[in-house]
Amino acid sequence: MTDDRILEKGFNGLASAQPTLPASWYFDPAHFEREMREIWHRNWIYLCRADSLSAAGEFRTFAIGSQEIVVVRGEDAAIHGFFNTCRHRGSTLCTEETGRFDRRITCPYHQWAYGLDGRLLATGRMRQVAGFDRSGYGLHKVAIAQWGGCIFANLAGADTKPFDDVFGSELSFIASWPMESLVVGHRYSKELACNWKIFWENYNECLHCPNIHPELCELVPIYGRGIMARRDDPQWHEFAEDSTPLRSGGLREGAQTWSMDGSAQDELPGLTDEERASGQRYATLLPSIFIAAHVDYVRIVRLVPLAPEKTGLTAEWLFRPAMLERPDFDLARITDFATLVMEQDGMACELNQRGLKAAPYEQGVLMQEEYEVFLFQDWIRESLGEARLSPPPESRASRRRPVQAKPPKPA
Repeated sequence: MTDDRILEKGFNGLASAQPTLPASWYFDPAHFEREMREIWHRNWIYLCRADSLSAAGEFRTFAIGSQEIVVVRGEDAAIHGFFNTCRHRGSTLCTEETGRFDRRITCPYHQWAYGLDGRLLATGRMRQVAGFDRSGYGLHKVAIAQWGGCIFANLAGADTKPFDDVFGSELSFIASWPMESLVVGHRYSKELACNWKIFWENYNECLHCPNIHPELCELVPIYGRGIMARRDDPQWHEFAEDSTPLRSGGLREGAQTWSMDGSAQDELPGLTDEERASGQRYATLLPSIFIAAHVDYVRIVRLVPLAPEKTGLTAEWLFRPAMLERPDFDLARITDFATLVMEQDGMACELNQRGLKAAPYEQGVLMQEEYEVFLFQDWIRESLGEARLSPPPESRASRRRPVQAKPPKPA
């Protein structure tokens, strides 16, 4: 009987070499528009922290591909989301990235006015006309979800899947972190000359780490082996009780967090001993962000596709307010380290993108350690309505959970 399985059962890995996505999917304008329509306009997308809209009437505008939206805090204190389009003749409503409405959202063209909840309140100088019912012309709504002080939007309308159903399992991995009480202490933004998928594929493997991230491999020794987690090693069960960082995936001995010297300047409340000892945990919320949770802070990394070969990257570092106010707090010691890693990743992603247009290159190949890249690419296929190469897997977080006991050797 032929063994045709794709994913290994005894460890995290591919059982056989697998094809990558077609090269054209990374630069073809028509395919880019297909992905925007089928992926970015149908999934939950991270927008901003909720505390950036602290008072009634405060708004922010965002572009998700060709779709512009506005989010505003209503007089009911809730966050509302709308397409940034007047229901009269389609004019843009808000031209600023941020600001505050004075109880009404007024179209700058013909002065139609809406409540902060999207209801049409007035039609400017226009006289009443037969066949027009004001109640049927409120702003087109966008689904909004909040988690941990973060605001997400989904443009899928009636097809929107509940946020918790999509990300509940993944976010449970970092449920102990007090996300809602944290505030942004630093932001970093960069435009990358690569397709958005290239960044995610780089994030999903560590074969590049020894060559691209020497400083990171010194902090997280298992990365120096070209793998991301204990169970990425085919022989992991032989070392299941070995807690040294080289085997377990934790930070180097004596290190507490991601920083220039590995030391932490704070300890967030509510974390378990195991969570503190791990030094790092991740939640991946495709397609827009991943969250890196550390003992003393949290980092949110957000992607925005700008063009087939252009991606916007933004990172936010979140801290306890009291930590930011401490006179001895050294912000740069924390932010400089992750910035270095992201700059290195950006360079690698742009290098990858440049080579994709070689005339004979139509498709690549994925090796054993690139199982997360394969699973990401299979998610892309499924999202575009194409057949997966393997059944849907469990969440990424479940593949990262600590080993509780030494398992039996596979037969």
